[in-house]
Amino acid sequence: MSDRFNCKNCNESLCGRKYIQVEDNPHCIPCYDRLYANTCQECKEIIGHNAKELFYENRHYHADCFRCFHCDRSLADEPFTSQEDALVCSDCYCNEYSSKCVSCDKIVMPGSRLLEYGGSTWHEDCFMCHGCEKPIGAEAFIPDNNNYYCVPCYEGRVAPQCSHCKKALTKGGVTYKDEVWHKECFLCTGCKAPLAGQPFTSQGESPYCVKCFSSLYAKKCAACNTAITGFGDGKYVSFEDRQWHQPCFKCSRCSVSLVGSGFFPDRDKILCTDCNNDD
Repeated sequence: MSDRFNCKNCNESLCGRKYIQVEDNPHCIPCYDRLYANTCQECKEIIGHNAKELFYENRHYHADCFRCFHCDRSLADEPFTSQEDALVCSDCYCNEYSSKCVSCDKIVMPGSRLLEYGGSTWHEDCFMCHGCEKPIGAEAFIPDNNNYYCVPCYEGRVAPQCSHCKKALTKGGVTYKDEVWHKECFLCTGCKAPLAGQPFTSQGESPYCVKCFSSLYAKKCAACNTAITGFGDGKYVSFEDRQWHQPCFKCSRCSVSLVGSGFFPDRDKILCTDCNNDD
C-alpha cells in the first residue's frame, strides 16, 4: 500500500487535486491561499494563487485593483507615479501637480526643459525677449515692468542712458536733477573726482565736491575766515553783507553765543546786549 499524499496543513488527500509545493511540503489550494497569499492593498482581499498580482513599494495589488486614484484608469501597463500614497497616472499627475507655462498655458511635462522665475514657469522655448521676441533660454535676462529682455535689447531699448557717457545704465547709478549717471561718471565739475557716496553741492546745474565749491564759490565766515559750505555744522547766520558759522557767531568782547539772541553791530564787531550797555 502506497504512502498517503496529503496536504501538509489540513491533512486532506491531494490525490487528483491541485496543490502547491512550499518548502517541499504540498498544500491544497485553499490552505495555500489562506497561509501564503498576499492581501491586496486596494480591496483588502486575498490575491489568489491564480490571480495576476502586481507589486509596488512593498505593497501587493490585484492587477484589476492597480488603478489611478483620479481617473480610475488601469495602471497595469501604463506609466504612473504616487502622490501621498495614491497611485496616479501620468496624465492626471501632469494635470494635477505639474506647472503650466505662463506663455502658452500648456503643461510643462516632468523632465522637460523649463525656466522658473518669480513664481512663474515657462517652457524654455516659450521664455522670449519682449524686444526681439527670440527665446532667451539659459542666457542672462533683465526683468522690467513684468516684461523680460535679453541684455542687448534691454541696453538698446529700455535702459536709461548715462548723462555723461551716453551708454546704458543697467545697474546702480546716481540720480541728480532728474538725470542719471554711472557712479564712475558722476564727477566733480572742478577736480573731476568721483562724487558717488560723497557729500557734494552744486552751482547752477553743475555738481562740485566740498573742496572745489569752497574754493570757488563759498562765502567766508566773518569770524574764522574759512568757507561756509553748508556741510557738517553748516548752519550759519547772515547779517547785511556778512556771514558767520553758527558756532562763530559770538560777542566780540565776552564771546557769549549770540545765536537766537539780540546783538548790536559796532563797526566790524558784534556785541551782546550787556557789552553794548557797558559802552
